[in-house]
Amino acid sequence: MKTDNEINIELNNDVALGSYSNLAIITHSSSEFILDFISMLPGIPKPQVTNRIIMTAEHAKRLMLALEDNIAKYENQYGEIVLNNEQKNMFPMGFGGNSAKA
Repeated sequence: MKTDNEINIELNNDVALGSYSNLAIITHSSSEFILDFISMLPGIPKPQVTNRIIMTAEHAKRLMLALEDNIAKYENQYGEIVLNNEQKNMFPMGFGGNSAKA
């Protein structure tokens, strides 16, 4: 039985495989947030953006809240995610920029 709040989402096989990212660069304009996902691997001199997600500011905040909730659930189940000393005082994922270029 389908309710009014239920969304039927399709996940095709190509998207279901996913892609790996160990670097994200986040920029914003007055109306959008742009999340560029990059995979930096040894031996690859110039990594490329593999995925770009563009969303409204409202949706970016909803994503942040969802990530906070999921990280809390993860840490309750598996323990605290520990950042090494080098990462504690920096934002390795490119947070805070506003030099969006499209």
